[in-house]
Amino acid sequence: MKNSLSLFVFFFVIHSFSQVKIVSWNIENFGKSKTDSQLNSIANTVRNYDIVVIQEVVAGYGGAKAVTKLAEILNEKGTKWDYSISDPTSGTSYKKERYAYIWKTSKAKLKGNTWLEKKYHLEIDREPYFATFEIDKKTITLVNFHAITKKRQPETEIKYFKFLPQEYPALKLVFIGDFNCPESHTVFNPLKKMGYSPIFEKQKTTLKQECKGNNCLASEFDNAFYKKSDLKYINSGVITFYKTFDSLKEARKISDHIPIWFEFSLN
Repeated sequence: MKNSLSLFVFFFVIHSFSQVKIVSWNIENFGKSKTDSQLNSIANTVRNYDIVVIQEVVAGYGGAKAVTKLAEILNEKGTKWDYSISDPTSGTSYKKERYAYIWKTSKAKLKGNTWLEKKYHLEIDREPYFATFEIDKKTITLVNFHAITKKRQPETEIKYFKFLPQEYPALKLVFIGDFNCPESHTVFNPLKKMGYSPIFEKQKTTLKQECKGNNCLASEFDNAFYKKSDLKYINSGVITFYKTFDSLKEARKISDHIPIWFEFSLN
């Protein structure tokens, strides 16, 4: 009986270590405008996840500083975290931004260098930011992306994503972030035909200006696309962080998007 219990505990520990929870969040205008109190609120929202994927980090000095401060706050909460910040995106016709990753060093290890997509940086204003993580001796490459706004037709950028799996054939890619476009759009069909699945269908992820009754969400913009041959899907969801605020107006000072999360293990 004792041996059976030890075996159970061993498999439970191994299994739970191989499971990873990623949270992705477009934190609006993430830079020096965020107060210490807001940064602490953000840290409390994401602290129970293993890898934090951030879009809309301000391109200037204040953006990198905000990411560093957020990582410091997370480290003060009892778990060791590391982080990586992209260079500003290269697009000239739209607002330059940075991306960021923050991760628990006990759950994931960064492999090699991170990079902004080079080949399609002229076609994509805020070219995606790649990072390969080693998890339980296996690797996964996250492709962090923030598309141009809906009125500027994000599908004109997303259409280049179908070329990225062949651009990086040795990598297990997961496309994640704010696509400013629902997964039902035909622009995602080529990826779906390659075996990529969205974690959500018909899940709204942006905040309205005002709630109508209990309805506070507006558009299906944030998502993640993964390959079933690479990952075993366990669970996914959204974090309705705005419910912890007295008003939607206060919540929107942090972001007009809610975080999305995805739990999986690597095949």
